[in-house]
Amino acid sequence: MLMAMIENIYETMNLRITETAFELHLRKIYPTRNILSMRETETVSGQDCLDVQKKTDGSVNIIGEVATDPVASWMIQSAQVASKFTLFTHHAKTFPDLVTALRNSMLRAGVFKDERTAEEQVVQVLNFDIHLVKDFRGRRYIERVTECIPVEEKNEYTFDHRKEKTLEGKLDKFMDNATIFFSKTTNRELYKYRNILEYQDGNYVLTNPISEHNIKEMRNNMDDSDVQGFDEFLQRNWGIKPPKNIDDVQDITTSTMPKNDVPKKRGRKPKKIEA
Repeated sequence: MLMAMIENIYETMNLRITETAFELHLRKIYPTRNILSMRETETVSGQDCLDVQKKTDGSVNIIGEVATDPVASWMIQSAQVASKFTLFTHHAKTFPDLVTALRNSMLRAGVFKDERTAEEQVVQVLNFDIHLVKDFRGRRYIERVTECIPVEEKNEYTFDHRKEKTLEGKLDKFMDNATIFFSKTTNRELYKYRNILEYQDGNYVLTNPISEHNIKEMRNNMDDSDVQGFDEFLQRNWGIKPPKNIDDVQDITTSTMPKNDVPKKRGRKPKKIEA
């Protein structure tokens, strides 16, 4: 499926592939695309390959398979700073298992020492998880498409103890803040996940809408024709109206202005050339 997804990426985006063994062969499948494929050797590490790719003006980074701890570290790096987005494959069975496996790989690789910090970094780079299944009959299909939504930490502390006049009231307000603090420290929820699409009884069913943040990011990286089709898809399936475009508003305002109010062009008038 990863090979087929390349066809839907704009040709103006340069592809940078890092693999432990050449398996994708994208340069043969798409000979007209700007593709640079690299793999580690005995003298050149995968980290060196990734550092070189960061300097080659790549738009999309593809990690062939995240099967080892160092490869997981490369994926996190490329998703954070090296490209517009990153594609990779993994063999996790559920989405929580995917987050846990990547978090543990980051810890074993020595990139982070705290579990919560490592999990925060993993959640920030995971947007969508396309899970494929091969059943007993040998059929392969997409079981679900899951969206990861990081939970933003909110400041829920209050200063109501200043309004209390009794010591008991102040202690109650202090205990409320202490309860919030310990709940954030021990049971803080770092992310939420929900299925956007599911395979049910032989049909694909849209279950939950895409989050507002990802809709905005997706629209910003589409051309005009794809934006129009994407907006129609959102309106038809979830009733989500497209956001107002500032440029459209400015064009409408300029076209409806009276002729006398249209700003004049500044600068010298062009000289007339006489024959």
